[in-house]
This record gives sequence, structure tokens and C-alpha cells, in this order.
Amino acid sequence: MISLTNRDRHFIDGQWARPVEGGRIEVINPATAKRFGEAPDGSVADIDAAVRAARLAFDNGPWPRMSAEDRATFLQRMADYLLARAEETTHLIIQEMGAPIAFLGRGGTAPAAMLNYYADLAVELPPAEQRQGLAAPYLVRREPVGVVAAIVPWNGPLFLLLAKCAPAMAAGCTVVAKPAPETPLDGFLLADAAEAAGLPPGVLNIVPGGREAGEALVSHPLVDKVSFTGSTAAGRKIGEICGRDLRRCGLELGGKSAAIVLDDADPQLVADFAVPLGLGFNSGQACAALTRIIVPRARQKDFVEALSAKVSELRVGDPHDPATTIGPMVAKRQQERVQSYIDGARADRFPIAAGGDRLSNLPAGWFVPPTLFYDVSNASRIAQEEIFGPVGVVIPYDGGDEEALAIANDSPYGLAGAVFSAEPARGYSIIKRLRAGTVGYNSFGIDFTAPFGGFKASGVGREMGREGLGQYHELKTVTGLGEEPD
Repeated sequence: MISLTNRDRHFIDGQWARPVEGGRIEVINPATAKRFGEAPDGSVADIDAAVRAARLAFDNGPWPRMSAEDRATFLQRMADYLLARAEETTHLIIQEMGAPIAFLGRGGTAPAAMLNYYADLAVELPPAEQRQGLAAPYLVRREPVGVVAAIVPWNGPLFLLLAKCAPAMAAGCTVVAKPAPETPLDGFLLADAAEAAGLPPGVLNIVPGGREAGEALVSHPLVDKVSFTGSTAAGRKIGEICGRDLRRCGLELGGKSAAIVLDDADPQLVADFAVPLGLGFNSGQACAALTRIIVPRARQKDFVEALSAKVSELRVGDPHDPATTIGPMVAKRQQERVQSYIDGARADRFPIAAGGDRLSNLPAGWFVPPTLFYDVSNASRIAQEEIFGPVGVVIPYDGGDEEALAIANDSPYGLAGAVFSAEPARGYSIIKRLRAGTVGYNSFGIDFTAPFGGFKASGVGREMGREGLGQYHELKTVTGLGEEPD
């Protein structure tokens, strides 16, 4: 039986390959601050071997030349494998990055579902579409973009990996995936699934590693497209490299999402969404979390009371405990970073509605108290910068709907948001002008069948949904043929 927590080889060209330089990654459980596993540390040489395998598989292998139906069969086998190991996967991810089982439990089958979704979608989409031109008909072909570099962060490791690998493979691309060094182990479950499904060599390659491995992958001349999820700072560097080389690039980056609360909104409804999907969303370690709550000053007290009561229901502790809703930060550096924002906001004398005090009742692990500030200026550091922890702010406005919208849009980010109002037409008028990629009306959620991505510094392009498949296609116009020959 393969150990899920101790891996010593990368998955390259359909085989388990020892790391060229022999480097190792120690995997630390953030709830205990203790080592619980290890993985190979990818070097530049390992990345090069993986890219060359993917290049060979794309240029000469069967995968891009298969029918969509045949590729779907492989993806469905991989889905079956992951579905059978859903419970093991959930507990592995809890140990890797500390997400509470109460949060992960709802999505334990999502990786398998995503593979099946893209397998079906690729079959539905015709490889060639006939269109009528000004003078004659022509064909538009959808062809795979080529070798894809998939780089994912630690906060939703296997789900975000599948958001790239599933549509890329369904489109006929070959993939080199680099899991984050904090969470390298669950990525190998995808390699296990590929091996069990009999995926052709080189179609999927898994090499975890740090910054050096990532830079080697992004800049490799044999890569056709880079798909990256992570910080805006890293995304800017990747965009610069890809722009220099004219390499296709998709970037899903940071966020500072706003919940716009109009003066007719129900405080309890706002609290029911803005807290669990804000500072409580994956312990606050989610780029789409609703961390700015913009409320009318005249009703700020009502909303703060409802929000603080909801925050008080959050439970910090062992992420394996079903009662826990806030787990640890992924690393000590992240704990210290989040705590520094809390300390800074206190120094700025923003009042605290809930939390704020350092936790002393937990013996180990990198925990931070869920904390809500109110009467916060939107110009402040805590309102403008992505914290990536269980910290939210209530920002009051004095004017009407237009001022609330202006505050929400006054951000370098534009990933997600929500609008709360008793009147759908009023709420929708705000939604249409909110510069964000995913917006809920009196609700909030993310669905992998819908496109996801952001405006402004939140990224370039869209993942998931039909659009997520389309980003792995190149379009080719063929003139002189009205239809595909048999």
C-alpha cells in the first residue's frame, strides 16, 4: 500500500522518478506544528525532465489525437479512483493545511466531480464549428493549446489542481503540475489516479517544489501555457515572464471582496453569509472571502451586533473535530502575518466587535482568533490589503447606494463580492456596476460549473465552467471547406 504521507519520488512520464538532486520537503501539520510527512523537492532538473516528457507526449503521443470520448474514459477512471479515496483525501488535506473537516467535508467528492464534468463537457463541444462568412462558409477548429504548466497554492490544493488539470487534459493538453511546498502530498493522489487509470505516459506530471522550481517551469521554452493561482505579487512576475516570451497565461490572484449592504437589508441574513463566507471561509484563507462589509452608518450598530454574534459562534481548534469552524494558519509565518494586521488595526484604534485577543487555550499549532473590526476607514491598510486569515472589517458609509458602490470598487482587487438588499432590482443595479468576477445577491458561493476569476489585480482570464475548458484551446480558422471531410 502506498504511503500517503511519505513520498520519495516525482511522477514524470508515467513513472515514479527519484528527484535528481535528492531534495526533500518536510510537511508540517499546522494544527500541531509537528512534522507528519515528507515529499520530494523538485529541482530545475526535475522540472526540465517533466516538461520534456509532456512535450514529447503532446507532439508524438496519442493523447491530443484521441477523440474527446476516449480521453473522457481515462478522466472518468481517474474520477472513480479519487471518489473511492475521498475520505482519505480529506484527512490528508486537513493534516497538510489545517482546513476544518466541517469545511472540507462538503467538498470531499469535488475533485472526482470536476473530472467527470470536464470529461462530459469536452465530449459535448464539437471539435469544429461551421460558420458562414461574408463570401463563403468556413470552419473554426478547437485544438489543444499544448504543454500546460499548472501552479497551485496551498489553500485549496487538490481542488485548485483539478480546476487546471481536468479541463487541460480534457482539451487534449499535457500537463506539468507543481503543488505548493506546504501541501505537496495530495497532488500525488492525482498521480495515483492517473497511474490507476492507465493514463498515457507524459500526459500528467507532478513535481512539487518551491520558488526556484516554479520559475524554471514558468520560463521553460517548451511550455505553451502557464496557469497560475496564487498571490498578486507572484502573478505580476509570472505575467512579466510570459509577456516577454509571448506565452499564454492565466492568472487567478488575490482578493479583498466586499459585501455591499444596502439600508433595507436584513442584518441576520447578512451575518449568515458574510461571516462563514468571509473571515470564516477556509479559516479566512480564501482569495474570494467577503472580508469587507460595507454598511450604512445609520444602521451600523444593528449589523455589527448580528455580525459579532455570528463570529462568536465560530469555534477555533482541532480541524479534525466536526465542531471546529476555524483551523490553524498554514504556517507560522502566516500566523505572524495575520496577527500583525490585528495588532496594527488595534494600534490604529479601530474598535473591535469580536475577537482580537491572542489565543492561550490551544497548546500547539498556528492559530489566530477570528476578529471583526468596525467603524473602519476603507483607506486603511486592514481594509485595502489581502490578509488571508480570519479577519474582517465593517466599513460604514454616510450617503446612499452610490457611495457604498464607490467604496466597494475602491480597491486594487476585483475577485468577488455580494450585494444585500430587500429589492432585487435595486441590488442588481449595484451588481452590474461592481467590478468583481463573482457576485452574489443576498447570498454568496462558488460553483465549479461557473466561470471564476477577477477584475483588476485579481487576475487575468477565467477558470472553471465552460470558460475554464476554453482557455486550454487554440482556435484555428479553416477556409475553403464548408464542413469537415469524413
